Amino acid sequence: MYVEALDRIVLKDRVSQRAFANASTVRKAAITTRVMQLVHQLLRKNIHTSKRDIFYADPNLFSAQEESDAVLNDIACIVGCTRTSLAIVASDKGVVIGRVSFREAGDLIDCTKMGIGGKAIPPYIDQITDIQSDAEFILLVEKNAVFTRLSEDRFYNKFPCIMITGKGQPDVATRLFLRRMRDTLRIPVLGLVDADPYGLKILSVYMSGSKSMSYDSANLTTPDIKWLGVRPSDLSKLNIPDQCRLPMSASDIETGKSLLKEDFITKNPAWVAELETMVNTKEKAEIQVLTHFGFQFITEVYLPTKLKAGDWI
Repeated sequence: MYVEALDRIVLKDRVSQRAFANASTVRKAAITTRVMQLVHQLLRKNIHTSKRDIFYADPNLFSAQEESDAVLNDIACIVGCTRTSLAIVASDKGVVIGRVSFREAGDLIDCTKMGIGGKAIPPYIDQITDIQSDAEFILLVEKNAVFTRLSEDRFYNKFPCIMITGKGQPDVATRLFLRRMRDTLRIPVLGLVDADPYGLKILSVYMSGSKSMSYDSANLTTPDIKWLGVRPSDLSKLNIPDQCRLPMSASDIETGKSLLKEDFITKNPAWVAELETMVNTKEKAEIQVLTHFGFQFITEVYLPTKLKAGDWI
């Protein structure tokens, strides 16, 4: 459930039981205790492992990885800790590049010297220390292709910033890393996503959390992310040709109408206006629509113009 005072999704106050003596719950109870045993071993040895490794630790009990994965969140709730505190992580997905350096397990990482591909965001956020940066903001990019364009043009040197992408729907490590950067550096976060309902849904996961990880929303959410672009109003301002705009499907329109009822949208009148424009025109656009004006239009014109004008909402 969403709590406006906290500005995030939190877990409802509800309890379930799994009895060993009950035929309907004995298997789930056995899986839960077995995973707890494996977590205990990891914590005693002070090492990390992946969710896939947990499955292979006892494939006779876990008929599929989904069974061992499912109880990890339950165990975190039982113990009252974050999921990352269980020393079990998912594969890394997010990438960071730009004006920041930190130590990872003691090794110095300079994110200005990571080529074009950037530095993979480590799943072990607790091993990141000594964060140093002269960045003025964090640019949160939805798509890896756009992130690569910005990286190749060294956009973070033109406008001192840290660039982060979760390559679509973000993983836990990327959400934790963004929150850690924002809390440590105290700089604003600007979102660059597609001008469609799913771009906003991705921003909502970063800002307010997800239902599946609601018990850990205090650590996973980064409130007050500003929507830099691409916004529906940009399509008219830039005179984007009709052939470059995409028609919204019935599912897109339904998702857009559903978002208009979400608290994280309704609390921001400017977001409501943009989303209403999208739903009423039944048009959407990808960030790559900016390529119509040139491959480097996004780094040489679009983003500089918006940043200099403070054009975010």
